[in-house]
Amino acid sequence: MYDETMTFPIPTDKETSIRKTLTIVYDALIEKGYSAINQIVGYLLTEDPTYITKYNNARSLITKIDRDELLKELIKSYLSN
Repeated sequence: MYDETMTFPIPTDKETSIRKTLTIVYDALIEKGYSAINQIVGYLLTEDPTYITKYNNARSLITKIDRDELLKELIKSYLSN
């Protein structure tokens, strides 16, 4: 009846952690009235943490993630959808 096995990707702890952190950072930027996407892009391009608000510890959280890992996860997520 079924010839193929279905596989479902399970996010790794790193992917989950990056997603959670990015969501917290995004929400903090929105709450403070910033254009969250523009601020995150600015941070990714320059690695200047002042693009990210200190509100809700967002700046500290995002700087704990390796920027290359963050970019890799963003691209992987974008292309998988």
